[in-house]
Amino acid sequence: MVHRALRLAAPAVVALLAVTTACTGTTVQGRPGASGLRDPFFPKAGNGGYDVRHYGLDLTYEPDTGRLSGTAVLTATATQGLSSFNLDLDGLDVQGVTVQGAGARFNRTGHELTIRPAGELEKGEEFRAEVRYAGRPRTVEDGDGSEEGWIRTDDGAVGVGEPVGSMAWFPGNHHPSDKATYDITLRVPQGYEAVSNGELRSRADDGQGRTVFAWHAAEPMASYLATAAIGRYKISTTRSPGGVPVLNAVVPEEAAGSAPALERLPEVVDWGSRLFGPYPFASAGAIVERSGTLGYALETQTRPVYSGAPEVELVVHETAHQWFGDSVSPASWKDMWLNEGFATYAEWLWSEQHGGVRAQERFEAFLDGDTDVDPSALEDWAAFPPAVPPGPARISDAPVYYRGAMVLHRIRQEAGDEAFFDLVRGWAAERRHGNATTADFTAYAEERTGQDLDEVWDVWLYGQDRPKAPRR
Repeated sequence: MVHRALRLAAPAVVALLAVTTACTGTTVQGRPGASGLRDPFFPKAGNGGYDVRHYGLDLTYEPDTGRLSGTAVLTATATQGLSSFNLDLDGLDVQGVTVQGAGARFNRTGHELTIRPAGELEKGEEFRAEVRYAGRPRTVEDGDGSEEGWIRTDDGAVGVGEPVGSMAWFPGNHHPSDKATYDITLRVPQGYEAVSNGELRSRADDGQGRTVFAWHAAEPMASYLATAAIGRYKISTTRSPGGVPVLNAVVPEEAAGSAPALERLPEVVDWGSRLFGPYPFASAGAIVERSGTLGYALETQTRPVYSGAPEVELVVHETAHQWFGDSVSPASWKDMWLNEGFATYAEWLWSEQHGGVRAQERFEAFLDGDTDVDPSALEDWAAFPPAVPPGPARISDAPVYYRGAMVLHRIRQEAGDEAFFDLVRGWAAERRHGNATTADFTAYAEERTGQDLDEVWDVWLYGQDRPKAPRR
């Protein structure tokens, strides 16, 4: 509190502060953390000044009312002196915040939750922030019209987050560049299943009519890949021939239709391990919702979410993302082709190696618009270069997927199969559980293959004109 009679000119205030710090032997270092990471497409996503190492989420959900209540505990390291820092949280009511066990002041502006600790955090200090919150989570609409965030279903809900929807159900540093480990506890009425990422550590009756599911994701994960799925699923478990545990959760209506593809998931996991390097996580699996729930599939880490019974090719695509997108995550949302180009090309490779259309035939089909070979060939795959999407509403458009895959095929054409597959395995190993930019990949590709790939980058990756068939 400043007494009204104390009115000092600005220079006098500075002098007073200088005297105070000189007398106490302390210096004022803390400053607010940035309220956004200036992502090219989502500049307010994420926050600066700290790095989250672990999320502990304890969530209670009531399917009948749609109410979610939770406690989020973030363990983080300050990367600068902090007088305040921000978390991303869209909607929901914050009931209280502590930092290092002491009550902290907070306020909300849009999706920014600004927290002011009782004492400043020093650079390099590990701190623990706890946020208690509740409400009915929002569904977020993307620029392309798709929905994400917290999606209510006929008998439960599913949380999906690409690109920024996870902030609808838990507070965090919601940008793919800040990856962390997770423990997610879900408390739901008895008779419901609750599925998340990683491994199920325990399942118990709380004595109050709820079942408590504790999930642990030991490997770093971008927040958009976190999921919480609640419903009356049929649960099945198995292992891949190589020993990777597989857990699937399928709504009963989709069980029969999903069986042919999900029965091959263990085979797909081991196929990817041979082609791309060791599977990067402790478990695999799938969550299958009713058809039309989302309108898309999403590569949520270890346990992709499908909207309706998937085909084998879609399972291949989302499983390939476990290497490319989940383990090796984009440094910014402008780098989405590194996710989707690789996952799409994995579909081409699966087909090629399982008696179907060869990757070269698909490549030519897109150039020629031949839908007999690939029905997607008529999509506007050349509308823009995959490394330069025109805006956030276009990061899931055809060029990011198909022209992205064609970039990889052009590298294969230039380098040959041996060098190309060595590149793919090396890239997944080099950036395992990390992040990468397009520039990181292009530099690595030239170094690993020993090839000058300027033509591939200039024409196929960055070129504005529609590429033509390369001269052989």
